Amino acid sequence: MESRTGPLPASMLLLGTFYGGMVTLAGVLGAKQVALGPLAVEAGIFPFLLLVGISSGVTRLHGERVGQMLVRLGFVPLIAAIVLTLIVLQLPTDPGMYPPAKEAFPIILGQSWRLMAAGIVAYGVSVTLNVSVFAWLGARMKSWPGIAGFVAAALSQIVDTFIFISIAFLGVRPVASLYAGQMISKVVLSAIMVPLVIRLVMSLGARIDGPAISAAKCGDDR
Repeated sequence: MESRTGPLPASMLLLGTFYGGMVTLAGVLGAKQVALGPLAVEAGIFPFLLLVGISSGVTRLHGERVGQMLVRLGFVPLIAAIVLTLIVLQLPTDPGMYPPAKEAFPIILGQSWRLMAAGIVAYGVSVTLNVSVFAWLGARMKSWPGIAGFVAAALSQIVDTFIFISIAFLGVRPVASLYAGQMISKVVLSAIMVPLVIRLVMSLGARIDGPAISAAKCGDDR
């Protein structure tokens, strides 16, 4: 899995735009806790696992250099969204605003500095780790990108959970049960979502970028 040089492929315009949207959406959806049978997890995990799968798929198609560049560029919408949210929260509220929405808005979007810092650090470390591990495994498991993607995602989600909970909640509330519950839930969801997203990204890249990407992918799979 070699890093490619030269102009970015056309598929990166679509994938990069979608990736940036999911970076910001993950923080918003994280305000809700969902129950999936016996698993309890924050809803932000769904767009976050899309980020993991997209970064792995991009790494598979275009190499680790492009995958890591995508992760670094993700900081731009993430930090911009946080700054804009803080500004909007400080602006006066229209007295005629729908009362339930007026009360809910600061609760949903207002976060402590620890939560914001936790999100930024956890994103940077975990998705960077995911790309690095996937690139290493992908070079050794060329015919099994889904398995390589799951292993990389599972490791990165364990690290993500440890970093986020430690920064956000350590010393504020008991965290042992949070560590275990979130790690198990995220690993299970990684097994379901990430291989599918990787395959979708690879197919999309081959369709948009044409025969060159398709041939490169087929060569890797031999």
